[in-house]
Amino acid sequence: MAAHRSGPLKQQNKAHKGGRHHGGGSAQRDSKGRVGPKILCKKLKRQLSRIDQRHRASQLRKQKRESVLAEKRQLGSKDGPPHQVLVVPLHSRISLPEAFKLLQNEDLGTVYLSEQGNTQSFMLLCPSLKHRWFFTYARPGDLHTLLDMAKVADTILFLLDPLEGWDSTGDYCLSCLFAQGLPTYTLAVQGLSGFPPKKQIDARKKLSKTVEKRFPEDKLLLLDTQQESGMLLRQLANQKQRHLAFRDRRAYLFAHVADFVPSEESDLVGTLKISGYVRGRTLNVNSLLHIVGHGDFQMNQIDAPVDPFLLNPRVIKSQKKTNMAMEVCVTDAAADMEEDLKVLMKADPDHQETLQTEVIPDPMEGEQTWPTEEELDEADDLLKQRSRVVKKVPKGTSSYQAEWILDEGDESDGEGGEYDDIQHEGFMEEESQDGSGEEEEEECETMTLGESVRDDLYDENVDEEDEERMLEKYKQERLEEMFPDEMDTPRDVAARIRFQKYRGLKSFRTSPWDPKENLPRDYARIFQFQNFVNTRKRIFKEIEEKEAEGAEVGWYVTLHVSAVPVSVVEYFRQGGPLIAFSLLPYEQKMSVLNMVVSRNPGNTEPVKAKEELIFHCGFRRFRASPLFSQHTAADKHKFQRFLTADAALVVTVFAPITFPPASVLLFKQRRNGMHSLIATGHLFSVDPDRMVIKRVVLSGHPFKIFTKMAVVRYMFFSREDVMWFKPVELRTKWGRRGHIKEPLGTHGHMKCSFDGKLKSQDTVLMNLYKRVFPKWTYDPYVPEPAPWVKSDFSSTVSEADME
Repeated sequence: MAAHRSGPLKQQNKAHKGGRHHGGGSAQRDSKGRVGPKILCKKLKRQLSRIDQRHRASQLRKQKRESVLAEKRQLGSKDGPPHQVLVVPLHSRISLPEAFKLLQNEDLGTVYLSEQGNTQSFMLLCPSLKHRWFFTYARPGDLHTLLDMAKVADTILFLLDPLEGWDSTGDYCLSCLFAQGLPTYTLAVQGLSGFPPKKQIDARKKLSKTVEKRFPEDKLLLLDTQQESGMLLRQLANQKQRHLAFRDRRAYLFAHVADFVPSEESDLVGTLKISGYVRGRTLNVNSLLHIVGHGDFQMNQIDAPVDPFLLNPRVIKSQKKTNMAMEVCVTDAAADMEEDLKVLMKADPDHQETLQTEVIPDPMEGEQTWPTEEELDEADDLLKQRSRVVKKVPKGTSSYQAEWILDEGDESDGEGGEYDDIQHEGFMEEESQDGSGEEEEEECETMTLGESVRDDLYDENVDEEDEERMLEKYKQERLEEMFPDEMDTPRDVAARIRFQKYRGLKSFRTSPWDPKENLPRDYARIFQFQNFVNTRKRIFKEIEEKEAEGAEVGWYVTLHVSAVPVSVVEYFRQGGPLIAFSLLPYEQKMSVLNMVVSRNPGNTEPVKAKEELIFHCGFRRFRASPLFSQHTAADKHKFQRFLTADAALVVTVFAPITFPPASVLLFKQRRNGMHSLIATGHLFSVDPDRMVIKRVVLSGHPFKIFTKMAVVRYMFFSREDVMWFKPVELRTKWGRRGHIKEPLGTHGHMKCSFDGKLKSQDTVLMNLYKRVFPKWTYDPYVPEPAPWVKSDFSSTVSEADME
């Protein structure tokens, strides 16, 4: 029997492409030293062996560990700035004097008290721990002071109540601090030792469950005795530091001493001398200085006085007053101050940053120059060619008579040109914004009261005008949710005039729109980057690699700030903190900032676009009226009339340039002066070309339906308006698309054609679009807010009930 042999049509299966395992070694063997063309233009990637990879990983770990240890050792040491601790009580029952008395631990070191106005602070020097602390405090109700001091604090010490942890004011304070960015923090409980031993364990367990909502996996320390305060100080000294991005790339300073020297011309403006420790980065005298809440200024000199808080001062015990709780510290600083101060740097006018914030527009920049003779001749020839029009005229008509004979399309063309020339700005502007109403009162506890007492107390806190305005805003927000962007066509104004700046788009996503088209005059005053991302990378790279000249981190210096109003030093003498940040290049210039924000869940008051809001952007604070738009990846972004609560939105506003990352907080000022937190987010970009497109939806109703044809009414009310908007595409709420065929009659009825059969209950819509721009409402001066407390109504009622 013959064996089977395969024929010429035998199936040939494809061989497996992988073969043996194709790892890094096999790829290196296969290449045989050859380099691909894509790798030639980049850095050659070295293929490390496993042993080399392990060595490299261990070296990186060692470098990171050494950098963390070096940072921890420098903070608070003799060569670094003092460890600045901000003490924040989160409950009204917390006693700050008792806490400060425990922290002023004489057994650990020496205490320097400092009283400036209403601000009390002290410096604690501990030679045994080789550490020095600077303690300050801020009440949660004083919002600006709290947020400003948290920007420069190395550690925040939160004092908790043993029963409740924090009250409503403390919870609001934590919301603002978390949104701005928390540095290193520590939690301490005051008053727990006053409970019986059995109740201390239960109270601590209950408090731990409460604290887990805000601070998961954080330990609670006690602050009731001197021993516990010593343990707390050691915890503060050895704690790992958290970084805030917006202050790591800038030099900043907290003023310990401030002096004002008026100028020769006026007593209201002069030179401000502020002394403090340089933090963050090296401070150059040629850079600009931003004093938080007061504006941007130039420096003309940096001095280096003697550090008044040396870690190892010479101590002389007082023999006269034996009952003093502290030792009187005397150093040779007084003798040293008599000597001439050492001048570190003086400003160089050639290299100093300017205070120019806006571009001075040239009104003749866009004017056309006088044409040459050749251009005039070409224009005449072109005009003669266009003027030769072929017309049908009766036999025997002269050329003069032919000029008066109109074609069939001349009448309509003339009418359209007339409407093209109409410009009526009054119809294009939106209706004036309603005044911001008072936030509705918060819910209070249910209590049994006499009817007359409750009615009287309620009527005292009700403003009828504010109630009417707030009701109108709630109605507008509700209508916007139910019928987004829909607007009734006005009957007293022609639609072609009311919506003459709007246009129709085939597709909102893909239709082209020039970002430089029809820009307002305010855009001639701002600065714009050719490539903002590359500029930001270049500046940050120079900060990391280039060694800057100036005052090093940890030095005690005196800054001479020129052209400062006297109100700044008066604010400091009244107890307000003076905090200064150095500006990066271009950060004093105006541009268009875009910020991504989300609505704060604790606030439900409707916020309309173009309402005045208060911004805390990084280290800046200002007022402006922003635009809201959707946060999408397209080139066009739809305008939002209200700040929605279900999605993140982009806020667009004119403001000074700030390089991200930077946190953003939006506040709204109530009629009683309090600032209510509206939204939180971060700085997204600095881009004037980001297009915010406003949509208007006109609606009509089918009157007669003939399969795919329908007669639509109530969208327009004149025949001319129907002809004007004829090229714009129509759509329906049930997904049909169509266009206008022709007008019917003179009352705005029109015959429309659709891509399918129309239902009688359907609604015909027309989308119109125009680009909107922010208004120049930037104001760098923000009024001080009233102390944030819970509604006074609840406390008044509770007192009446107790009586």
